[in-house]
Amino acid sequence: MVRIPSKTEILDWIAENPGLSAKRDIAKAFGIKGAERIELKRLLKELEAEGTLERRRKTYRDAEKLPPVTILSILAPDRNGDQFARAMEWQGEGPEPRVLFLPRKADAPVAEGDRVLARVNEVRGEDYQYEARLIRKIGTNPLKVLGIFRKAAEGGRIVAIDKGSDKEWLVSAEATQGAKDGELVEAEQAGPKGRMGLPRARIVERLGDPAAPKAVSLIAIHQHGIPDEFPDAAIAEADRMKPAALGDREDLRHLPFVTIDPADARDHDDACYAHADEDPRNEGGHIVWVAIADVARYVTPGSALDREARNRGNSTYFPDRVVPMLPDRLSGDLCSLHEGVARAVIAVWMKLDMKGRKVSHRFTRAMIKSVASLNYTEVQEAQDGRPNDRCEPLLEEVIAPLYAAYEATKVARAMRQPLDLDLPERKIELTEDGRVASVAFRDRFDAHRLIEEFMILANVAAAEELIRLRRPLLYRVHEEPSPLKLDALREVAEASGFTLAKGQVLRTEHLNRLLAQAEGTDFDELLNITTLRSMTQAYYHPENFGHFGLALKSYAHFTSPIRR
Repeated sequence: MVRIPSKTEILDWIAENPGLSAKRDIAKAFGIKGAERIELKRLLKELEAEGTLERRRKTYRDAEKLPPVTILSILAPDRNGDQFARAMEWQGEGPEPRVLFLPRKADAPVAEGDRVLARVNEVRGEDYQYEARLIRKIGTNPLKVLGIFRKAAEGGRIVAIDKGSDKEWLVSAEATQGAKDGELVEAEQAGPKGRMGLPRARIVERLGDPAAPKAVSLIAIHQHGIPDEFPDAAIAEADRMKPAALGDREDLRHLPFVTIDPADARDHDDACYAHADEDPRNEGGHIVWVAIADVARYVTPGSALDREARNRGNSTYFPDRVVPMLPDRLSGDLCSLHEGVARAVIAVWMKLDMKGRKVSHRFTRAMIKSVASLNYTEVQEAQDGRPNDRCEPLLEEVIAPLYAAYEATKVARAMRQPLDLDLPERKIELTEDGRVASVAFRDRFDAHRLIEEFMILANVAAAEELIRLRRPLLYRVHEEPSPLKLDALREVAEASGFTLAKGQVLRTEHLNRLLAQAEGTDFDELLNITTLRSMTQAYYHPENFGHFGLALKSYAHFTSPIRR
């Protein structure tokens, strides 16, 4: 007679053989046949009734362990940059296991809230219990909810803000995290639907008063999954950074570079310097230097800072806050070209002819020391003959040569005919508590246009240099409008009494003629807005399709590395 195994032996065997957990597999492993299977069936039922085993279809598994293949919900990276996941089908009575999700290079990207089918392996000696590898994604971000918590006798409900979510979610008393009635909360699905068919949720974060004006930014940050806390590993890397030494860099600290930014700018990632070209072969020409913060000196490929910057993609701007791409130690300090401080840059030297056309360029890794951090208003006032105490010493040597070079670029721009939309930017002033104080058109000076033209020149030079070196790059591409959008623009123009020629290859100069016809009329703003809406969206691409709006054959983003 074959000995019937004990409950402990059955549990140990199932743990060691998770893929062979059907009753027939257990019987075969212990040599149980015929009528003895009845006793095995009784033991399995007892284990199931005790909650020690869980039966799924015709297989059994340890209820306190995850099956080898299970459904996980991806969590946000922790402060160390590690990606954990929550087991969606956990039914054990013990603490919920921590599952470290380990993506492979070939895996589809996953984000917080995604559901995946994964293979898990139990590990020991770590602060987590399982490691998981992706089999396939089965859902994207449907299990998060942002809403208003409404307290009840046994927990409460969440009234979702997101229209695409279930309207209400049930929250048990132990899953409220102490939330108060009326608070804005973030929650995630917790198990199957409860009474009245409402999904169950557990609150994962309390976000405060939804009526506060600044809550709008918080709602946007959470609804769009924008990471707003840096992992510990990224912070630690940034804190260890020291200012770059001169080393092999070209020393340009003797040149009077200046930064020109909005008055409220906290970081300064570009600086300029210009002077007349003394080469007799380039009479009336100019030399323009553009220095861009050398962020790559600090953010190296594969580092925690690099991973987090890739995760964020860019800095995100809200009326009352900025979610930066890089920690403040870099964005506001080491990579910011502060006045009087030596900073590492990638600089481009450009020779312009008397009509502002770029004749040649060269790039160099360098060290500069900005002589002044200026704002657009004070620079323009200095050029207009009203210099303040900061600008007056710089007027002749620094500011005037910058404007002289800019005047030349205006000639080249007029010849190139980029799209010239007249859509004044609106500036919203907020009070300290985040309420709108005023809305006004933002002043636009030649100082703004000067910096824009120099940045465009630098970006063109970067694209041309990488093409020359036959290096792969991402172009900034802007394709011409679709025929359908052009027909719509043409209809609006004709209804307003203007014409947009048909049957020819569209160029920006044709659109500029239309805008010139409307200038100063009642249809001025309408035509500018309609023209803007007819444009395609610019994007990044490894193939060069040119930039329609700027009327450029090759364009790449070399500038603004702190924020994108």
